[in-house]
Parts: sequence; C-alpha cells; structure tokens
Amino acid sequence: MAGIVDRIKRFAGSPQGRRTMDQVRRAAADPRRRAQAQRLLGRLRTPRR
Repeated sequence: MAGIVDRIKRFAGSPQGRRTMDQVRRAAADPRRRAQAQRLLGRLRTPRR
C-alpha cells in the first residue's frame, strides 16, 4: 500500500499534478460543480436494496 501513496505524492509534486490540483480547486469553487458532486456522492452513499 505504501507504493500507491508514494506514487500519489510524486504525481502531486509534478507539474502535471499541480495543474490537475488547480483544475480540481477551480471546479470545487464553482457552485454548479459542487452541487453536481454532492448529488453524485448522495447516490453513491444511498444503500441499495
């Protein structure tokens, strides 16, 4: 499991990772995107019958 965490850390520190983080931050700041994400999470968290 430590290998995955190390790979994520390396990606986050790379230029591509920083660009991706900026895109995610901008999307999270958009109220429409935030509502869309909340709806998706709500559907995923709802127990199935």
